[in-house]
Amino acid sequence: MVQARVAVAGVGNNISALVQGVRYYEGRSAGEDPELPGIRRPVIGALRPHDVEFVAAYDVSPAKIGLDVADAILAGKNNYPRLDVTLPATGVCVEPGIREHDPDADVRRVTESLRRSGAEVLVYSLPTGLQWAATAYATAAAAAGVALVNCTPELVSRDQRMLDAFVAAGVPVLGDDLASHFGASIVHRSLLALLRERGITLDQTYQINIGGNEDFRNLREHGESKKASKLNAIAQDGLSLDRVDIIPSGGYVAGLRDQKVAYVSLDGIGWAGTPVNLELRLRVQDSSNAAGVIIDLVRIAVAARRIGLKGFVPAAAALLKSPPDGHGAYSQSAVNTSFEELDAAAESRSAAE
Repeated sequence: MVQARVAVAGVGNNISALVQGVRYYEGRSAGEDPELPGIRRPVIGALRPHDVEFVAAYDVSPAKIGLDVADAILAGKNNYPRLDVTLPATGVCVEPGIREHDPDADVRRVTESLRRSGAEVLVYSLPTGLQWAATAYATAAAAAGVALVNCTPELVSRDQRMLDAFVAAGVPVLGDDLASHFGASIVHRSLLALLRERGITLDQTYQINIGGNEDFRNLREHGESKKASKLNAIAQDGLSLDRVDIIPSGGYVAGLRDQKVAYVSLDGIGWAGTPVNLELRLRVQDSSNAAGVIIDLVRIAVAARRIGLKGFVPAAAALLKSPPDGHGAYSQSAVNTSFEELDAAAESRSAAE
């Protein structure tokens, strides 16, 4: 199987977790270890978690530009932990990213760079709140005929004009915003569904998140789009969002480094008006939570691009907080069928070769 050729925009903690994780699973596979911890789908469209080649990278940090990707993921303000893996040079150096003061020229430059690299998918992983940057990188990807994975809550796949641009380019666009591997939003959503299933009336609920990476520092000032995306993630039939409060960054705590702590509280009304209360604390490695989902989105995007699918691919819906038209637009049957299409097409292609 030909490696998935991946470009990244923003060489931060999420990409550090992704690059190191790919090496981790490569080592496991080389040793024929049957266990792949942290992986739900060992194969998507014939691609395994380590079937990834990084072919281009973009950032605006002087501390990272010009460095090999293997060095850049450990540079600057990145504080994702160093995993017990070898990190040989990739041969790919970080190029200057798109700047706000001259986006048009930079979009043209990145478009040409993507074409030269042979990238099949661009992973957009810049800080939250930079809508102009998300639009610029998406424009470059569509122009280059490269699929896009939008890891942020900025509007890309939910922007009809941008979605149309990817359809016209004949490539997939997967977004918006990651539903963490095992994060506060998916736990919160599941607990709310459980209350409804058991006949408990929701009185009020809240979610507060704190962390120590640059994303949490940034969210203190640019948290509105993240809050909206988290509400999208827990929205479901019968849930009144006026009883839900979510604080994406309740505080930046440097000592937590790349770990995130979430506090979820639910107050319900049970039999004869008697109270029900649940308090939950969840602590996770924040960027591992992202990388565990990015690896599936990358494989979906590449597998879909290789068989000519374009626009949004339903297989990605459950991996995102804010897919186009909301989660209600994608039944579990539709998601399963989409995965089956990717796998069947890859099997047919392999047989033909």
